[in-house]
Amino acid sequence: MSTPVPRNRLAQWIEYRLPIFSWTNAQLIDYPTPRNLNYWWNFGSLAGVMLVVQLLTGVLLAMHYTPHVSMAFDSTEHIMRNVEWGWLLRYLHANGGSMFFVVIYIHLFRGLYYGSYKAPRELLWLFGVVILMLMMGSAFMGYVLPWGQMSFWAATVITNLLSAVPWIGDTLVTWLWGGFSVDNPTLTRFYSLHYLFPFLIVALVFLHLWALHHRKSNNPLGIEIKSPKDTIPFHPYYTAKDMVGFGVMFFVLAIFVFYLPNMLGEVINYVPADPLRTPHIVPEWYFLPHYAILRAVPDKLGGVVAMLAAVVILFFMPWLDNSKVRSARFRPIYKQFFWVFLADCVVLGWVGANPPAGSFILIGRLATAYYFAHFIIIVPLIARFERPRALPESIHQAVLKKGGGGEPAPAAKMERP
Repeated sequence: MSTPVPRNRLAQWIEYRLPIFSWTNAQLIDYPTPRNLNYWWNFGSLAGVMLVVQLLTGVLLAMHYTPHVSMAFDSTEHIMRNVEWGWLLRYLHANGGSMFFVVIYIHLFRGLYYGSYKAPRELLWLFGVVILMLMMGSAFMGYVLPWGQMSFWAATVITNLLSAVPWIGDTLVTWLWGGFSVDNPTLTRFYSLHYLFPFLIVALVFLHLWALHHRKSNNPLGIEIKSPKDTIPFHPYYTAKDMVGFGVMFFVLAIFVFYLPNMLGEVINYVPADPLRTPHIVPEWYFLPHYAILRAVPDKLGGVVAMLAAVVILFFMPWLDNSKVRSARFRPIYKQFFWVFLADCVVLGWVGANPPAGSFILIGRLATAYYFAHFIIIVPLIARFERPRALPESIHQAVLKKGGGGEPAPAAKMERP
């Protein structure tokens, strides 16, 4: 397909010196995309949109926020009550963070189901896991900024976990706090890092997309593109599909922003931070499975290691799963264990939302053991002993077969009456 030449003289002048228009056309319009992508592939684009929403609302909120322990809570209330549309900015930012994690988690599980981590897309997967880790760090530090009761005590409890690191733990905690307790230097550092991390995420998203467009997208069949018939241009086919996803996502986000703005938060965080009153610590919903893993190990250091390992182990998924077949559509045993693993993550989230007492302790430990067994034992064994179903010869043949046949039949000749 030939590269379109801009008609506008200014555009031609820019294109000659910086081929931005031809690059945009190649990457966003004529980009050859597998013709069988379903709506599960929308969530990468949705994550990009939510990142932009978080950046814009975050920058606007930062203009009115004061990162000082004596003014942070009041400045947050000032944004809500006195800044024009400030309540909307804050609710969009807070609930947008939850929506961001929703689409990222769905994007992650879609990758696990369809084998998007397999060669030659290992770097694509690794960039995605690093993005997830930066999101977690940014979300935690952003939760501290309102300086309510839950913000203060969450910062105190989570940062204290670093003290479990042998030899240097106490030094790390003191450095992170900027002193010997969670105070103004801690808040200032968290504010600075919370502002920095999203821009690091943008840089990693660029690398993520570069790796994606270099090796092309995976697809529900998990087979490679073999001919031009296997692809269609990204625009208008998938831009139209993405617009449907955008509409649904923003509709759900609008419900939370306008009708349930505090449903995913804690009421006690509307009370100013008080170092003398300790509330029941409950992290945000997207941290609950990791919180359950942390509590499942009786030893403090062991719990911290397990919580970190729960994310780090995703880095090794391309090498733990040695199956030659990507998509779970053709892996009957892997597909069943995938759904068991998903249910296990939901159970961990449920356990993390409840106090560590009674049967929740046993359930949490069993769910944690299964979480790591899935990656270390089950996935490698399935790859070794499973007998996958036969793969289609090509993407376009599978699509045409699913549609009811091959090439259209010739029109029948009309007979004279």
